[in-house]
Amino acid sequence: MATIAVNGTTLYYELRGDGPPVVFISGAPGDAGFWTEIGDLLADEFTVLSYDRRGTSRSPRPENPTATTMDEQADDTAALLEALDLAPAVAYGHSGGGVILTSLAMRRPGVLRGAVFHEPAYFTVTAAGREVLDGLQGLVSDAMARGGPRLTMELFLRWADGNEVYEALDPEFRARMLDDGEASFAEMEPMLSYLPTPDQLGRIAVPAVVLAGADNRDPAANLHCMYGAAQWVAEGLGAPLVETPGAHLPQATHLPEYAEIVRPLLARLAASSPVAT
Repeated sequence: MATIAVNGTTLYYELRGDGPPVVFISGAPGDAGFWTEIGDLLADEFTVLSYDRRGTSRSPRPENPTATTMDEQADDTAALLEALDLAPAVAYGHSGGGVILTSLAMRRPGVLRGAVFHEPAYFTVTAAGREVLDGLQGLVSDAMARGGPRLTMELFLRWADGNEVYEALDPEFRARMLDDGEASFAEMEPMLSYLPTPDQLGRIAVPAVVLAGADNRDPAANLHCMYGAAQWVAEGLGAPLVETPGAHLPQATHLPEYAEIVRPLLARLAASSPVAT
């Protein structure tokens, strides 16, 4: 098990393959297990870095935890890339990881060659998203009262990714995430309240692509608001919006087709010149 001390915390990380570096940033919960299969597929062309975000899963929780911020999480990513001599890299942020990636691209562009924002969790940019967020906060509050963080995390994962995906998860990976409930929900408020302005997005100079699940384009989809958030980010960045198969977690539901879409995007971004800082 590989761990490293960076930015005042200790992070568990996994490295695969050889070639241009790509780092995957998980949303909630912040476990590297979301990237195991796609990382294995991409390792023939890229150096793939994934990690458990601070205080999550195999990254030790501090004795006296304090509230995190998205800037702190972004600094973790930057420090990890630098410590492993992988900067500049392409960074891929999924859901809440896309929120962290926003801070990274705005504040630490020198560690990046490119950025992939996959349905970043900006619920409040659309009316539908604000309604969904109200429902999610109600789900979390009710589940916490009934069964605490573990039950709440299970219901959250079933809500976000679907019952079939939840049931098909690797048992060890799923068990780690259920144990992450307390840490994950403690960071929910700073993650959901972080919102760049369109002007701030427009000033990001890192080459970028935005991804959204094709199924979420349907207004009746459970996470249609994530498609709207992706559109909002793509417009702000002036970046292309590319659809991936399935809904919010294509790496779990449509792995081969998803890999065929992601691979050339990563290769193109990896060939970009670093941003001057």
